[in-house]
Amino acid sequence: MPTVAVLVGSLRRESINRKFAEAVAKLAEGRLEFQFVELGDLPIYNDDLWEAPPASIGRFKNAVEAADAVLFVTPEYNRSFPAVLKNAIDWGTRPYGQNSFAAKPGGLIGTSPGSTGTSAGQNHLKSVLNVVDVVLMGQPEVYFTYKAEQFAPDGSVQDEAARALLTRWVDRFVQWIERTSEPKTKAQANAA
Repeated sequence: MPTVAVLVGSLRRESINRKFAEAVAKLAEGRLEFQFVELGDLPIYNDDLWEAPPASIGRFKNAVEAADAVLFVTPEYNRSFPAVLKNAIDWGTRPYGQNSFAAKPGGLIGTSPGSTGTSAGQNHLKSVLNVVDVVLMGQPEVYFTYKAEQFAPDGSVQDEAARALLTRWVDRFVQWIERTSEPKTKAQANAA
């Protein structure tokens, strides 16, 4: 089963984007294995830290590299995506020649209580992901307006329309990963 490194752009304990990602993970059970990657312990990017990189950087890069795909789940801050995601992307693409995201199939979703559901933030993030060589799925787009009543107490999606939308997205993401994954070498497969 393909593994997906999930990068959530909100560090808040009660993050609706984290809850949203966990709900999508439940819809993907048995087809994709979502592995949530910690971003909160990554220091602000500083090239000098490569002299003696903190363990969190190696852990982060290894998690992304070991996954078959990556999923970015972003809130929208000031019509853009949060600094924690940009910081993770900067660490993941360095040092030069060691881009952890290179040719990695990717997906992008997000939620907000607002009616445009992270559309501006996602569009800004798309421009960065294309530059860093994430093979980003373009359709269907999910700009989800978050309403607590759409989710059951266990975090699963209980609203029929929302479940249909998100299941369709999961179906396409599974197909996208199958279509765009580069074959792993024997050494890469053994390391994963």
